[in-house]
Amino acid sequence: MKKSLIALAVMAAAGAASAQSSVTLFGIVDATIAYGKGSDGAASKTQLTNSGYNSSRIGFRGTEDLGGGLAASFWLEGSLGNDDGTAGQRIPVGNQNGLQAPNDGAGLVFNRRSTVSLSGNWGEIRMGRDYTPTFWNLTIFDPFGTNGTGTTLTLVAPAGGLGVAANALVPVGTRGVIVRASNDIGYFLPANLGGIYGQINYWMGENLRNANVSGVSSKNDGTGGGVRVGYGAGPFNVAAAWAKTKYDVTAVNGVFGGPTGDFTTWNIGGQWDFGMAKVMGHYTADKRGNSAFNGDTDGKGWLLGALVPVGAGEIRAAFSEYKIELASGAEPKAQQLALGYVHNLSKRTALYTTVARVKNEGGSAFALNGAQAVVNNNSTGFDLGIRHSF
Repeated sequence: MKKSLIALAVMAAAGAASAQSSVTLFGIVDATIAYGKGSDGAASKTQLTNSGYNSSRIGFRGTEDLGGGLAASFWLEGSLGNDDGTAGQRIPVGNQNGLQAPNDGAGLVFNRRSTVSLSGNWGEIRMGRDYTPTFWNLTIFDPFGTNGTGTTLTLVAPAGGLGVAANALVPVGTRGVIVRASNDIGYFLPANLGGIYGQINYWMGENLRNANVSGVSSKNDGTGGGVRVGYGAGPFNVAAAWAKTKYDVTAVNGVFGGPTGDFTTWNIGGQWDFGMAKVMGHYTADKRGNSAFNGDTDGKGWLLGALVPVGAGEIRAAFSEYKIELASGAEPKAQQLALGYVHNLSKRTALYTTVARVKNEGGSAFALNGAQAVVNNNSTGFDLGIRHSF
């Protein structure tokens, strides 16, 4: 009751509370002691960070019943840096090459999700900043939920290029739209289709047309879309997704600003709950088309994992691999084994620990938890933390 009153007060200050039939304040505060180490005397690092189990966040969401099965909703959610008191992370909020979020300690930014939607028995239309269709298969079918040192390589490797920046599959200076897209319009199927679910999204780069000025993106830079379809019933769940974002590869006034090129990704994932264990896995394939300059870059990866309930907690285990295939013929590859345990003190509070080990080869230099990267050497990561949701 207290949380609802606080949320209503905040929205009233913005002049919107009177129009809402329900408004909820929600969030997660997750603190992690993280340790990372490289092999052969490479520098290690110990830090107090956040989001080792679930991403720290704070948000407001609300729904207005319009009658006749029609409803209007909003969702505003921002990331929290509870380890140092900042509101938000430096997460790219634009789809274009190199565009970053100017929110380092500058106040709350709803960079995780900011949408308004209209829904009915025909489905939901949602507009704003939201998750991409392909991200869901990577996080849902990962025992670690793409958080902490156990995060699957199929998510972190395309952006980081396995520790070698020139090998990155997304444009330099941004994580592109691997996780979220801004300026997005999405349609979601209704929930009454007997287990079938799906979505289709289109995101805009919002650039000038017919611009011929150095440093100005083409009209299509950062524009893209994707689709996801799946089926879930009882213990079984499976889904496939595809997305593509266009990036300008044409030099403006003869100036080429960096290795860009269209980014295309598709994946498939699934899980089966056997009761004593939930087994899951996914496969992903990525491509950055850049034949006009450096040649195409391909990435392929997969994960197999399981969740095993044990008393008041669960054991998490996963093995993931990611390989980048360069036009030069080089193939940096990393393999990761992760093992963790979560102990639930209540429905909202949990203690957790994770240990992970990465093996690099073929020129890969991927390191865990901020450790110093060493080409073709191993890296170890360890997390210990607490998560509280409200």
